[in-house]
Amino acid sequence: MKDIDLKTYRADSGTKLAVIPTKVDFGLGDKELKKDLRKVRKELGNFQDTLYAHGKFSVLICLQGMDTSGKDSLIREVFKDFNVRGVVVHSFKVPTALELKHDYLWRHYIALPAKGKFGIFNRTHYENVLVTRVHPEYIMGENIPGINEVSDIDQHFWDVRFDQIKSFENHLADNGTIIFKFYLHLSKEEQKQRLLRRLRLKQKHWKFSPGDLKERKLWAKYQQCYEEAIQRTSMPKAPWFLIPADNKNAARLIVARILFQELKKYKDITEPELDEKIKANLDSYKKQLQSE
Repeated sequence: MKDIDLKTYRADSGTKLAVIPTKVDFGLGDKELKKDLRKVRKELGNFQDTLYAHGKFSVLICLQGMDTSGKDSLIREVFKDFNVRGVVVHSFKVPTALELKHDYLWRHYIALPAKGKFGIFNRTHYENVLVTRVHPEYIMGENIPGINEVSDIDQHFWDVRFDQIKSFENHLADNGTIIFKFYLHLSKEEQKQRLLRRLRLKQKHWKFSPGDLKERKLWAKYQQCYEEAIQRTSMPKAPWFLIPADNKNAARLIVARILFQELKKYKDITEPELDEKIKANLDSYKKQLQSE
């Protein structure tokens, strides 16, 4: 597969989810899509080794999407060829009591990847302007000064959060974190089929929760909140990419391709040169080992 046109998937301030396709056809079957993915993820694994040796940059990958959009399996398949020491995955659930004693970005900040590593956020800091916006009553658990009841949470509150998130990401980028944000764009019909599959297959039962059906009824509200979040926070230093997610194999390949195409632009990320004194004595070191 040739390089993809990044403009096809990059979001901007005018992005409308309703007109973005949830499925793409590359003219390839699942076997060919998987074969192409194996090639790209090997290249990504090699890049990660170089990133680690270089030690000046980190990569943060943010994955968002409705339930069943394929975040877990995408992580498993796209990063399969990484050195396990070089990639750390964090899945953010409902905030714990300790996390609620801090500001809403704290738990994300302490999970950021160190220089030389990839960090993957499975659900992200954007939950704080998505699920909490659909369910503003959740904000009350944060004990924010001046927010005494749900009616205190107005548009200004969300405007401030968007600005805080943008500042957070700009700060990370300015200090060496390369940021990618992927929204796995799933159709409501495909979600229905995936939920039915969880009910039909015994080995998938553990993934199902009645709460999934309650949240599904709020689909339109979630789409509205996602759209505004994407429009307001897709920046040059932290772009959003909209990934058609109805076909999991295609979605994985697109994400892998975007990562590789963008990361290979960083020509300054190279393996460090050996110290000249060490380089001049390589033959001597070889002889020492061979003479043991």
